[in-house]
Amino acid sequence: MCVQNDMRGWRRGRNRFRRQGVRIGAGMAKGIARGLAGAVTMAAMLLPGRVCPAAVRTAAVQESQMRSVVEQYSADERGLMRSYDLALTPARMERFEKFYADQLAALEKLNFDAMPEEDQVDYLLLRNRIQSQQHQLAIRKKQAEEMAPLLPFAKTIVDFDDDQRRMEKPNAEQAAGQLAAMVKEIAATEKQLMAQKQAGTLVSKAVANRAVRQVENLRGALKDWFDFSSGYDPEFTWWVDGPYKAADQSLKNYSAFLKEKVIGISADDKTTIIGDPVGRDALMAELKDNMIPYTPEELIAIAQTEMDWCMKQMLQASNEMGYGNDWHKALEKVKTMHVEPGEQPEEIRKLVTEGIDFVDKNDLVTVPPLAKETWRMEMMTPQRQLVNPFFTGGSIISISFPTDTMTYDQREMSMRGNNIPMSHATAFHEMIPGHFLQWYMGQRYHPYRRAFDTPFWTEGNAFYWEMMFWNKGFDATPEEKVGALFWRMHRSARVLFTMKFHLGQWTPQQCVDFLIQSVGHEPDNATAEVRRSFDGSVGPLYQSAYLMGALQFRELHKELVDSGKMTDRQFNDAVLRENSMPVEMLRAVLTHQKLTRDFTTNWKFYGPNPLGAAGPSK
Repeated sequence: MCVQNDMRGWRRGRNRFRRQGVRIGAGMAKGIARGLAGAVTMAAMLLPGRVCPAAVRTAAVQESQMRSVVEQYSADERGLMRSYDLALTPARMERFEKFYADQLAALEKLNFDAMPEEDQVDYLLLRNRIQSQQHQLAIRKKQAEEMAPLLPFAKTIVDFDDDQRRMEKPNAEQAAGQLAAMVKEIAATEKQLMAQKQAGTLVSKAVANRAVRQVENLRGALKDWFDFSSGYDPEFTWWVDGPYKAADQSLKNYSAFLKEKVIGISADDKTTIIGDPVGRDALMAELKDNMIPYTPEELIAIAQTEMDWCMKQMLQASNEMGYGNDWHKALEKVKTMHVEPGEQPEEIRKLVTEGIDFVDKNDLVTVPPLAKETWRMEMMTPQRQLVNPFFTGGSIISISFPTDTMTYDQREMSMRGNNIPMSHATAFHEMIPGHFLQWYMGQRYHPYRRAFDTPFWTEGNAFYWEMMFWNKGFDATPEEKVGALFWRMHRSARVLFTMKFHLGQWTPQQCVDFLIQSVGHEPDNATAEVRRSFDGSVGPLYQSAYLMGALQFRELHKELVDSGKMTDRQFNDAVLRENSMPVEMLRAVLTHQKLTRDFTTNWKFYGPNPLGAAGPSK
């Protein structure tokens, strides 16, 4: 009787999941049923008359309501992004404005108070994600308005793209005329901009640099539109082939015109950096979206406190190496400790393995055997090294080292920047227990939470491991300490120069000089670092997220591990298995914080007043 009741209970649960929109495949359902039946039968044989329904129900697969909501949201968002793939167009922005508003309205209808703890967390994460996307959409809309005077001809391509998205057959003769008119409009725009230049009324270089990227996007969209019918539709090809080629060349020339005449850099300039400061209000909105309850000025104060701690440690290591307080000389010595060309892959393999062995020996985190077996490496291209002068990680480690296409000075800087002590301090950051293990575990635990990805979790957790390894004595020699401290100073410096740039206090060149003088970067590497920070490939808070996220993890570790509530392994395993999210929400999960629908960020992980006095880093 008890077995029958439990099987009926499972079936009722399965049907309830289906009504809620949760799909359980036939094979999965049969597998669960067979497993339950087998478990119950075995229990009945061993404990006749004592099979408890509740005990059996715990074996059933439970599916949260919010997981299916998040998965649906992510799928819908990806679908719209594929369909509306040309950025900064009115149609795309209008569609996403509606999408995000509809999603928030649907969330509001859910009964938050009746949800289990995990669902409440996912509810708040999803709401925060949607509101963050709304903020980003507003920023892009403003950027499009600022660029509009530079791109009056864009509507022609946007209309073509919209017609193709709606699968409407193009009118070949009409399209040819539109392309011919667009070529004339581009020429007229160039003349108008030259007149504005002479009058001193040109738009800012930052806006013009944005427009250059948008012109390339428009060229790509126009090519996709043309390729769809070219060679397939004879009438289209007859009318459009010549006007398209003229339009494409005109767009290419216009991009070069913007660079040379409006921005003021040559086409082959690889050193000039054109930044695009977002301002204090935008930084405050970004901080709120990432659940960081501090101002940009407070972030600067925190970073300076951490930088000061690093310098004390650097001077101590410099003295141990025999260079007294001249830490630049100690760092110069470390930079000469690099392998010969061709030997870097083997060195990186050894360092990654050393990191894996260290976490195993100190029982810091669970590293599945398959994770140890499946990480890989590749060599980074010279072009990519212009913005990533050091190796990067994730599902694969990409090794930065000189190639035969580089000049002598470039080769020297690359080898010096990728020396053994500095690589020793960060190889594990990129792979295990850092980015590769994050990626590996994220594929297996709460994978739907990748929608809530934030660099404060991803980069912050990897840098937290650098702090953890330092505390555990991984950096044993003074040379290894100098290598580790170089990176730790670098993370603080990232906060300082990006915040001051976006607040309008520093130029890109001042940022480069700061990295050379205060951290000890090679000039080309410093330039690449600043270019990466301001070229639009990462958000304005990305570089600050390394330090601030690590400090959040460090404080949470103190709260849960130093207090004796969890071991190192339990804590670090729990972090990875909850997957990516703002760290304050992770804290709510791990501490079982009572949550309300109107939850707002309030966790002061570095004390209530960083502008006053903060304690030394540990």
